[in-house]
Amino acid sequence: MTDHCVPVILAGGSGTRLWPLSRRLRPKQFLALGEVDGASLLQRTLTRLTGLTSAAPIVVCGEDHRFLAAEQLRQSGLNDVTLLIEPEGRNTAPSLTLASLEAISRGDDPLLLVLPADHAIADEVAFRTALSQGLELAEAGWLVTLGIAPTRAETGYGYLRRGEPLGVGAHRVAAFVEKPDTARAKDYLASGDHLWNSGVFLLRASVWLAAIERFAPAILAACREAWAGRHGDLDFLRPEREAFLACPADSIDYAVMERADDIVVVTLDAGWNDLGDWQALWRSLPRDADDNSAHGDVMLEKSHGCLVHADSRLVAALGVDNLVIVETADAVLVAARDRIQQLRALVERLDGREEVEQHPQVLRPWGDFRRIDRGRRFQVKHITVKPGEGLSLQRHHHRAEHWVVVAGTARVINGERSYLVSENQSTYVPIGQAHSLENPGRVPLELIEIQSGDYLGEDDIERLADRYGRDATPGAHGEEPT
Repeated sequence: MTDHCVPVILAGGSGTRLWPLSRRLRPKQFLALGEVDGASLLQRTLTRLTGLTSAAPIVVCGEDHRFLAAEQLRQSGLNDVTLLIEPEGRNTAPSLTLASLEAISRGDDPLLLVLPADHAIADEVAFRTALSQGLELAEAGWLVTLGIAPTRAETGYGYLRRGEPLGVGAHRVAAFVEKPDTARAKDYLASGDHLWNSGVFLLRASVWLAAIERFAPAILAACREAWAGRHGDLDFLRPEREAFLACPADSIDYAVMERADDIVVVTLDAGWNDLGDWQALWRSLPRDADDNSAHGDVMLEKSHGCLVHADSRLVAALGVDNLVIVETADAVLVAARDRIQQLRALVERLDGREEVEQHPQVLRPWGDFRRIDRGRRFQVKHITVKPGEGLSLQRHHHRAEHWVVVAGTARVINGERSYLVSENQSTYVPIGQAHSLENPGRVPLELIEIQSGDYLGEDDIERLADRYGRDATPGAHGEEPT
């Protein structure tokens, strides 16, 4: 490819169809799904770019996921990525519009390689070949998308219908087609003229801006205003909030692609999978002689065609077929594999429950914590603080906290006092006392936090100071104040 092709990674979305592993505050693009190296889907997407271009990527994600994305970029050794933060999700068309404005602000009119952050691609050589074909067309001013050669009559994907050929593997797009029913999906597969819609695009930044101005001018106007008021915040680039919230929500396909007439599709046959639900994940994973895929501490007997994922305990299944069984520390899902596309409706019924919002392991810019136990007047957490990092200075009006250090050393602020707490030592923070702690050492600090009081909700906080620039009070969805 070329040094001037800027990757744009779209890392928004909630991933509800992979619940309970995927949660609103830790969706699937940040999870290591089926990857033996432990890399998340976002990290694998960025690694896939190695050797394709030297241009710094633009990653677009939401407010709730900014620290999670930043940490995964740091782990991958990527220090030149622009992390563009949307105040609220407005779908992919505004995301690409903001990324295009950022790309052009660098002093050029580059080609953009637009990639969802949650895809798996088995054959990366074939992927690069298809991109090279698409690049030539994008340089000529076409809006280019990659279409996936279908391998089955899939009802969970949108399709493209190919028109006149424009070279080897490339065609004009005759139509975008919505997700079909089973009979129509079989017709599409048999026709040979239909491809799955991948959501991968190659286009010049100015070409996209011209298209969005033509077909969705309100999106461009709102994004231009938000972009004019942008500001930096730690590692993040933030468009002006109120202007962006006025932006209409729409996808790249609906806003532009389905209405434009200069769309080209390049066929990709590379073992592509969007990992959109548990059925798709089951297809992508290695399976045993009984067609079972198991992860974690799993025992299967006389069972066939199952996907079983165990996070925190033994899961045993006897005499069951074609099930999805997913266990986490706080939830268990049991579903028929062929009904898994209906999971979103079930998750909607669970809306507002913590098991939908938070993952059992809650990541923070300073480290992470896991809830061990809780009752009516107490809560116990296992907290890990990275070397050199620290929790916000805060106080609570309804609960006291008792910290027991189990590894490392903590520097504690407790009212007017500042002192060290070492391994096997503890300290107590009474109700209403300003307090914080940090890890001054070179190894992770681990401690057990015991909260007690008449109210343990996370809105019982007054944040007094925070090195990470977080708000003084928790978010609407109960963001942890620490």
